[in-house]
Amino acid sequence: MTDPHLKEIRDVTPHSNGCEDCLRIGAQWVHLRLCLTCGHVGCCDSSPNRHATAHFHRSRHPIIQSLEPGEEWRWCYVHETVV
Repeated sequence: MTDPHLKEIRDVTPHSNGCEDCLRIGAQWVHLRLCLTCGHVGCCDSSPNRHATAHFHRSRHPIIQSLEPGEEWRWCYVHETVV
């Protein structure tokens, strides 16, 4: 089955070189995630502030991609699965 949220992926450019929200508040992150709907860069769930997940809950943008070098996986928050 193909994830129906794949249609929400856009050709985005990351908004920053780090977690946008952590940079704003002076916090640290572990790994970065890119929202494939709008380009928001947030920190992963291993980071203290979990900004990528918080962005999903605010925006309902369903799919992120890892911004870590050598990683190309995508995650659908709605279906909690790699897509």
